Amino acid sequence: MVRNINKIEISHTELGHHHGHDVGERLYLHRHSIVHSLPPHVKIVAAFMFLFVVISTSITQWQLFIFYFSLILLTLTVAKIPIKLAATRSLIEIPFVLFAVLMPFFGTGEQFSIGPVDLYRAGLLAGLSIVGKGTIGVLIAIILSTSTTAREILRGLEKLKLPQLMVQIASFMLRYVNVVTDEMERMRVARASRGFEATGIKHWKILATAAAALFIRSYERGERVHLAMLSRGYDGVLPHEEVTKVSVKIWIKALTLPFLALLAHLLMIVWK
Repeated sequence: MVRNINKIEISHTELGHHHGHDVGERLYLHRHSIVHSLPPHVKIVAAFMFLFVVISTSITQWQLFIFYFSLILLTLTVAKIPIKLAATRSLIEIPFVLFAVLMPFFGTGEQFSIGPVDLYRAGLLAGLSIVGKGTIGVLIAIILSTSTTAREILRGLEKLKLPQLMVQIASFMLRYVNVVTDEMERMRVARASRGFEATGIKHWKILATAAAALFIRSYERGERVHLAMLSRGYDGVLPHEEVTKVSVKIWIKALTLPFLALLAHLLMIVWK
């Protein structure tokens, strides 16, 4: 009995700290770090500013990209995010890397040979640009999603004046995706209990019917939720906590990364 109560208390504690058990929070990694403590809208601004500097950098300035990756590695260390975790999640860009590998073999303009293989210089630079800038973009997204819950990101976008309707649609999708997936699982179990097993094209009609039924149920549920919200005084704006004013010190902490990247970029231009 005591053991069960302890389990319940632990589960409530974890939920209170947003350890990432809910759908939409699974990318989040609970840590006590400077990066985690920053307000979400500040982190979003810093991430976009850093990416803007990276995109503005030519791939021929390879020294800058080494510096950018060093900054990202430093940020991962400060945020207490395991390098292995970041590397594993970065595998999502493999299809783009495979596409970039083929680019040097196609194109026009200057060519050069590496053994028996002829490569195009423009294609090689374009492929390296996709890999370099794409990898940095993926790592920045990983840092943001690992240090900020999905709900906090939505609140940050709302603070940055993203249209209310878009924020609310994303919020409801995040909130009710569990309900829809549970409904889909119950329908699957119901089909399996009746001996149904999809083995080919002949069963596509049944699966399509089930998908249509799931859509109708989700639509009707959405209508009921909307009516319930209207009956409770919903006027187009969801209630939210008052956001405290962010101090200059916090902005300085958050913008250190893009500032260093911009400074290195400007120094490279002056040096040339």
